[in-house]
Amino acid sequence: MTKSSPDTIALYSIDERPFGKTWEEWTTKWWRWFLSIPDGNNPVHDKSGEKSTIDQTDADVWFLAGTIGGTAERTIVVPAGKALLFPVINVTTSYSENPILKTEEELMSFAKSHIEDIVKKEASIDGVELVISESHRVQSPPFDFSFPDDNIYGAPGGYTRGVGDGYWLFVKPLSRGKHNIRTFGSCMSGRVQIGVSVDLVVEESLQGS
Repeated sequence: MTKSSPDTIALYSIDERPFGKTWEEWTTKWWRWFLSIPDGNNPVHDKSGEKSTIDQTDADVWFLAGTIGGTAERTIVVPAGKALLFPVINVTTSYSENPILKTEEELMSFAKSHIEDIVKKEASIDGVELVISESHRVQSPPFDFSFPDDNIYGAPGGYTRGVGDGYWLFVKPLSRGKHNIRTFGSCMSGRVQIGVSVDLVVEESLQGS
């Protein structure tokens, strides 16, 4: 692979406000999307890409999911003109998942401690290897959301409050045609390893939309 800085392949920088929102606002929106999808349909479990269109309602940005353990290979079709937001590796927690945590500070500390155990952060787009650094890390502030009864973490359904932390990429709209996105992350012990390879097809519009 060719070593490159992210600026050479049309990424938003952390100090930009894509479509008028900060990265903290966008990652919070991503978390609400991800956490609201029932376990049976959640794209985090998707091995092929067939669940990638679920609840994609934003006019400007398409959300891509990682996994909650292990690797996946997916083929995903997205409409032309959409920016892409996706994690290299990230973590979330909430009062529902961890009722032992009683304050926002405790939620943020929990997420921070887990993400700071990450030692490997890798990503490439169309064969260009990116250097993932602290400039790609976003600590999503505490946010309210609602877990479905059948949620991916087996937490009690209903409204709760959570936080997120992690390393992200925000890609400007890609040209029509085929692209490839790869991400991988792991913790110090190697117990947590998360990776995705996406064959991305950018089309004028989604079939059946």
